[in-house]
Amino acid sequence: MYLNISFGVSTWLWTSPFNHKTIDLFPKIKEMGFDAVEIPVEDPSLIEVKEVQKALLDNGLKPVICGAFGPTRDLTHDDPRYHQICFDYLQACFDISSQLGAKFVAGPMYSAVGKARLVSEEQRKIEWDRAVRNLYKVCQMAEASGQQIALETLNRFETDLINTTEELMRLIHDINHPAAKVLLDGFHLTIEERDLEQAFRNVGDKLIHVQVSENHRGIPGTGQTNWASFKRGLEAVNYSGVISIESFTPNVQELAGAVCIWKPLAKSQDGFAQEGLAFLKDWIIGRTFTH
Repeated sequence: MYLNISFGVSTWLWTSPFNHKTIDLFPKIKEMGFDAVEIPVEDPSLIEVKEVQKALLDNGLKPVICGAFGPTRDLTHDDPRYHQICFDYLQACFDISSQLGAKFVAGPMYSAVGKARLVSEEQRKIEWDRAVRNLYKVCQMAEASGQQIALETLNRFETDLINTTEELMRLIHDINHPAAKVLLDGFHLTIEERDLEQAFRNVGDKLIHVQVSENHRGIPGTGQTNWASFKRGLEAVNYSGVISIESFTPNVQELAGAVCIWKPLAKSQDGFAQEGLAFLKDWIIGRTFTH
């Protein structure tokens, strides 16, 4: 089956946070053969939209906008002041995404990343209901900006709220808004899902973005990911969006510490991107078969 896929890479592979200097990566990213670039919005004030827009056009790259959800951006927090901080942040992300011509903002925006605890069923229900209520408001904000949201499952070490596609679809069902869509990241799927193909079938046509690395966060094709099952899942839902390489550099200590990368995952970050893209292109056309 032919899949109409384009390939992207996150600038997190090289640097953090995204700022005016990060666009210097764009010519290299295009030269490597990527079609899109993931722009992580850690601090909206650091992003000069007109400069980024020009760099995207000059290099023929499509933008994908991803959010970053630290402790103060928590829609399930007991203190509603943190909800407002997250609303304000997401509105800035929607504004950036809209101005750059992107269609959605992606990420695990239901809770703060790293909020992983053993809590009572009562507390879990309280936080679930907060996520539903607040994400409905986020969907309304997105819709008003001509945008959608792509909600991402995370592994159990990064959140206790949404770990599997079944949980994510239950959340989306409860939100009950057409702007609520799905991002699936192969790294998290390899930890939490029993069957990669079935994970994609679970989300169906809600899927609007895909991220990949390996089960060890390294170069795609160098680990234990069942890429054959992964591809069958993409085919089952007739996915036609971007597949982005998302991993991180150990050279930015704050970011590396947040995702527990203590040493290099490749000889170079450029090599990571090039080898990963070569594998993905062979894999998607069936030249590479694993598992």
